Parts: sequence; C-alpha cells; structure tokens
Amino acid sequence: MMRILIILLLVFFSIPPLMLLSGTVTLGRDYRTADRSSAGIAPDPEETPEAVVQVYAARALNWRGIFAVHTWIATKPEKAPHFTVHQVVGWRVFRNLPAVFSEAAVPDRNWFGNPPAIIAELRGKEAAQAIVKITQAVESYPYVHEYRLWPGPNSNTFTAYVARQVPELQLQLPVMAIGKDFPVNGTLLDRAPSGTGFQLSFFGLLGVLIAQQEGVEVNVLGLSFGVDVFRPALKLPFVGRLGW
Repeated sequence: MMRILIILLLVFFSIPPLMLLSGTVTLGRDYRTADRSSAGIAPDPEETPEAVVQVYAARALNWRGIFAVHTWIATKPEKAPHFTVHQVVGWRVFRNLPAVFSEAAVPDRNWFGNPPAIIAELRGKEAAQAIVKITQAVESYPYVHEYRLWPGPNSNTFTAYVARQVPELQLQLPVMAIGKDFPVNGTLLDRAPSGTGFQLSFFGLLGVLIAQQEGVEVNVLGLSFGVDVFRPALKLPFVGRLGW
C-alpha cells in the first residue's frame, strides 16, 4: 500500500515539469507583449443579431498556468454592435481600482498567449434573459475591492458567484479554476456554480461538491480532484478533465 502511495505521489508531482517540457505551459512571457489577439471562436456581432452569452477559460499567465485557469464572461444583447466582457483582474486592486470591471472588448482574446475555450454558452431569448441577471450579479459581487490569488477571492470566485445567480448557464467550472470554491461571506454551504447541486467549503481550502453537472469534487488546499458521473471523466489538478 505504501509503495502504491509513493508511486501515485511521484506521478502527481511529475505532472508540472512534464507540462513545462511539453509546452502546455510556457514561462517567462512578458504581459506587455504577450498575444492578446482574438482566438477566432466568438461570433461576429455584426453578423449575429441574436443575444449571446459566453463564458471562457484560459490558462493563467506564466507559472500560474501550471495550477490554474482564468475565467471571464462575455455578453452581447440582441442587435448590440459589440460584446461586453466582465471579469476580475488582480492588478487593478494593487492600483486602487475595483477588481471587477466590465468593458466593450473582444470576447475571445488569448489570455496573454494562452488560447481560451468556451465553457458555457447561451443564445437567443435564453441569452437575453440571462444577460439581465448577469448584469445584476456583476453589480452585486461582494469582493469588488478584494483580490487574493489563493485561495480567493479572485477571478474564478467572481465567475462562480455570477453563475450561482444565473443557473440558466449550468456552468461547470474547470477543476483548475482555483478560487471557484471560495465561499461568499464565509458561507459554509452553498449551491454549486452550475446550480445543479451543493457544495460545502471551509474558506476555499477544504470542501466537497456534489452536483449533477459537476459530478463529485473534493477540494484540498485549493486543488480539486473529481469524478464526472454523467459524462464519465476524471478531473485532476494541473491537467483538468480526462475523459468524455
């Protein structure tokens, strides 16, 4: 039994260097020159009159990308000429600015060289109704002037908070979205971000989540391990989702 445990620990801690060697995560990028162009996966507002909501995730910048992703929400009301991007960025707090902000922007920009992926999307009437709730949730986010990289509140705490107010998104945040389990106002028991179950969390450092959308996740010091039951997969720190 001890031998198996040692092997598992060796495999687990070998993952970060393997990610660096494979190029999955790149170190040493300068945020001032890193690629922030469109990934080409968002619809063109001029050719898409319907309302659209999209939630994105991309690996964080430099060494943070080994452990975590950054998430954000993009909304476009019906016939709007552009998307509005809602997110939390830590450097704004360090400059005495609100951490959470909304701006007209390209929704699918690379996150400082790391390509984004769409993790939730609504269109049409459903999106139009959700945008109203999203706007209200952004305005009511309780940690406007707070930011902590670990265990939160951070960008993923923000996205999880909005998702809980807008269950229509049925958002399954990646296990690498460190901060998603940080409890709002110290609440021990809350809905899962998808709205399809519940989670118990002790300050984002220890907890468990059980939900139809997310499956079962265990949080240990901010790192999440999980099993997706309905779409069979393992969910692991560093790697993310392995399976269907």
